[in-house]
Amino acid sequence: MKTITSAALLAGAVAVAPAAAQELEKDHFKVVGIASTIPVAIYDEKPFWTDILPSNSGGKLTADLTPIEQMGLDDQSMLRLMKLGVMDFAGMDITKMAGDDPRFEACDLAGTLPTAELAREACSAYKSVLNERMENNWNTKLLAIGANTPQVIWCRGDVGSIADLEGKKIRVYNNTLRDFISGVGATSVSISFSEVVPALNNGVVDCAVTGSLSGNSAGWPEVTDSVFMLPLGWSFNVVAVNKSRWDGLPEATQSFLTEQFAAYEDKMWATLAESINQSEVCNSGQDGCTLGKSATIKLNYPSDADLQRAAEIVSETVLPGWAERCGAECTANWNSNIGATINQTIQAN
Repeated sequence: MKTITSAALLAGAVAVAPAAAQELEKDHFKVVGIASTIPVAIYDEKPFWTDILPSNSGGKLTADLTPIEQMGLDDQSMLRLMKLGVMDFAGMDITKMAGDDPRFEACDLAGTLPTAELAREACSAYKSVLNERMENNWNTKLLAIGANTPQVIWCRGDVGSIADLEGKKIRVYNNTLRDFISGVGATSVSISFSEVVPALNNGVVDCAVTGSLSGNSAGWPEVTDSVFMLPLGWSFNVVAVNKSRWDGLPEATQSFLTEQFAAYEDKMWATLAESINQSEVCNSGQDGCTLGKSATIKLNYPSDADLQRAAEIVSETVLPGWAERCGAECTANWNSNIGATINQTIQAN
């Protein structure tokens, strides 16, 4: 396997500098970023706002980037703050806003997207729906979608099957994961990302869901013994802008930023592909760990029986649960967009 270093990932950041940059007017943006410890924040978000955008714009577009945890905010409040114009741009996990609109977790329903390629295809099919909801209800424009490494289950003790999860307390961060965990006979606990390490260390929860490399970067191997590598989702990150702020930008700036964010989206998915490779290397203590922290933790992969049981939970619990929250029209829309992409249909109640 070819190993890409962290320096190479940073060097490969969005390199789009059209001649139109000379036509830009100067502007400065206030940006709230995603959790600073995860790979997409380190290798994509921070370089984009602090180096790439200023460089590609000839120094005319600059930004102050503050990670969400330094602002003392939680993801659930981000769209409300965007609507109020508290920040100009923001990165956020869109699925954590599903309490306000179930459509925001539609392309990340737990257990439905086993590969990164399918995840991108599914979210691309639903992008216009997400943008419409964000613009109409939250005065926010969607600019790019990326993802984190597969959301897997980090546990105290040796957990190697779905059956091992029964009766455990498991940290989740959205409704669709809550549905899946209910389906395995476990108890869901909502805890913010920054509070998971002490919660695991103190036994508040037995297990916690996050990305296979995100957890590594945040120090989870220090408080867990095993990772059950069943891919439950992708914790989709979006980049969005307050629509009033966007509408007030000159047309040349809008066109320039649209091009920049298209390249930024491609870069996020490229980082994801390498991060998936690196998660196994880093978590198992192999040579060549460049994007995370070398650790020795037991990686347990799902058996065929586990995959079959997971598919049953998706059909019996995850899809019906989301359809009930979202309604008939919303479900029909999912079937014609994401469902058609992944060859799955939610049956109407």
